[in-house]
Amino acid sequence: MPDTPINKDKLPSRHVSVGATSAPHRAFYYAMGLSREQIARPFVGVVSTWNEAAPCNISLSRQAQAAKRGVHNAGGTPREFTTITVTDAIAMGHAGMKASLVSREIIADSTELTMRGHCYDALVGLAGCDKSLPGLMMAMLRLNVPSVFIYGGSILPGRFQDKDVTIVSVFEGVGANAAGNMSDEDLEQLEMVACPSAGSCAGHYTANTMACVSEAIGLALPGSTMPPAVFESRDIFCEQAGEAVMKLLEWNLRPRDIVTRKSLENAAIVVAASGGSTNAALHLPAMANEIGVDFDLEDVAEIFSRTPYIADLQPGGKYLAKDLYDIGGVPVLIKALLDGGYLHGDCMTITGKTLAENHADTVFPEDQDVIYPTSRALSATGGVVGLKGNLAPQSAIVKVAGLKRLQFTGPARVFDCEEDALKAVLDRKYDEGDVFVIRYEGPKGGPGMREMLATTGAIYGQGMGEKVALVTDGRFSGGTRGFCVGHVGPEAAEGGPIGLLRDGDIIAIDATAGTLDVELSEQELAQRRKAWQPRTNDFQSGTLWKYAQTVGPAKKGAVTHPGAKAETHIYADI
Repeated sequence: MPDTPINKDKLPSRHVSVGATSAPHRAFYYAMGLSREQIARPFVGVVSTWNEAAPCNISLSRQAQAAKRGVHNAGGTPREFTTITVTDAIAMGHAGMKASLVSREIIADSTELTMRGHCYDALVGLAGCDKSLPGLMMAMLRLNVPSVFIYGGSILPGRFQDKDVTIVSVFEGVGANAAGNMSDEDLEQLEMVACPSAGSCAGHYTANTMACVSEAIGLALPGSTMPPAVFESRDIFCEQAGEAVMKLLEWNLRPRDIVTRKSLENAAIVVAASGGSTNAALHLPAMANEIGVDFDLEDVAEIFSRTPYIADLQPGGKYLAKDLYDIGGVPVLIKALLDGGYLHGDCMTITGKTLAENHADTVFPEDQDVIYPTSRALSATGGVVGLKGNLAPQSAIVKVAGLKRLQFTGPARVFDCEEDALKAVLDRKYDEGDVFVIRYEGPKGGPGMREMLATTGAIYGQGMGEKVALVTDGRFSGGTRGFCVGHVGPEAAEGGPIGLLRDGDIIAIDATAGTLDVELSEQELAQRRKAWQPRTNDFQSGTLWKYAQTVGPAKKGAVTHPGAKAETHIYADI
């Protein structure tokens, strides 16, 4: 408990708790059992994306209680609420995946509305599955009230035939089963043991990538992201987060004091160095939009091009999130990059100290091969590469971590939706050297920019992971591996060149030169463009229709509002 209560005269909650005009509001708080003293304290929203959809979120309600204890003990009044999340592993491989990226905006928007409607003064956010992490961080930046982010933690690895396995092993098992390389009995056994606990996917996929981002960008407590979801140490971090947000209120240290262009660069460096998910190239620009900073896929890709790849993490490498935790967690990754001179160490964080100060006493462990020092990097450039060319005049992205080849040229096999491509894979109706093209899966065209893990997992399970390539205006799971190019822009629905392709067109991908081209003349492309007609999708009402009307290009984060550049006020200052 602070020695003196925080003055609420300039806090949002004064509108619902101070003075005679707040009597009706206080009546509601008394109805919920709050005391006069509790109503006089700052109100702290404690939001989680808890639900029973998947193990990613199932432990968040427990962790939220610990965060609330921390807020209460530090002199605040916690007000718990929940918001949605769409769990990608359940949504994958069917039309449900169209809801995934859209959910990021709903998470941010619904958190904003709850905070605005009830005049909460600060925010603690707990997230588990992929889109919930950037969704809550976007809300923190948009509202600009003192905020602390908490990751719910990863799942423990499963064990099958004396090997660690994850949910991606099961997706790849589907392909192996279709190819006759895995029996029905083995596939059933694999699915029963792959996910043995609560927590997000065990590899360095999108959730763990964005968890690393939360520490690197300064919104999460150092070391808080890698303890697995079932570990009791998670609850200790959650309680500390509740205490930390009250310190931030006392200091008036806000998210936009912490997240700047330099800290966004730090986040991109950590993604590249760790071989993280290509989805980070969507989420970092979206977070930048919330603070009015220009930071798009090209900016992210430029940073990727000069960042060494130093983490041997799945899907491109050997190790899982639990292994990173065992050697010291994200602070070890950050320490390696600070020591190598790659990070802006002077960026402020929620501890009230800079990134460098937070990690001054971190010792890089030498007796491990999960994270390498930058002087002995796995490769000289990052695990993710940006591409441009006549097939992607706007942008595209490919993860190269773990790839043996960085160039691929072959004939196009064109599909207008993922389901058709997946059927072709499962029916083995493709040849080695083909380039799968899956289009009309972009933000507008999908709508929703689906991930392609069902298809890429099946390809890899058939032993064809680097023997074919895949190009899409959609996106990929952080668990995807193989030669897979996503975020191609402009997307097909907007008349981009990917919408002009035909079976047999020769596509050339060069991840070293950073190019993505189709071997067609400008004259031929112009003729095809004249003949191109827009397609109508099946979503002409409801949330997906609304999303398609407002969503911008993948290059800029697939955002649905103008962001801080158009602001005339900030919620925190009401």
